[in-house]
Amino acid sequence: MVFWQLTIDANDPTLLARFWTTALGYQSAPPTEPATTWFAHYRARLGGEAAFDDRLFDPTGAGPAIWFQQVPETKAGKNRLHLDLYPTGRDNALPLERRVAIVESKVAEVVGLGATVERRTRHDDPDDPVYYVVMHDPEGNEFCIS
Repeated sequence: MVFWQLTIDANDPTLLARFWTTALGYQSAPPTEPATTWFAHYRARLGGEAAFDDRLFDPTGAGPAIWFQQVPETKAGKNRLHLDLYPTGRDNALPLERRVAIVESKVAEVVGLGATVERRTRHDDPDDPVYYVVMHDPEGNEFCIS
């Protein structure tokens, strides 16, 4: 197994860490369970501190750690990698109108945290209905909610 984390360049790592903590339901300290080598490494790096201000961890231990790395330059151009958030759990059994309501609730939550909406896309194809919202975090990084 390869241990990995997602590293995101940031002008203000603390700002983005606070935003994504809420957007993803992550936390700023590594969980104690599962007792992985990766989480033990980060708990040791914390030392006497309660939490990191530039790193996030999935409290269940299932998702990757995220590090917001401070860089001097601002974002330029479109991301080559972005996050897709699925508050519906990708449950296509839900009626499209219910999925739209769940997505819009999450959109409202992250807009309240400083995100902006770029566009909404909806396809009412009876065989494959689609609804997603392209957004930007507080530093302009693209992500989608579907």
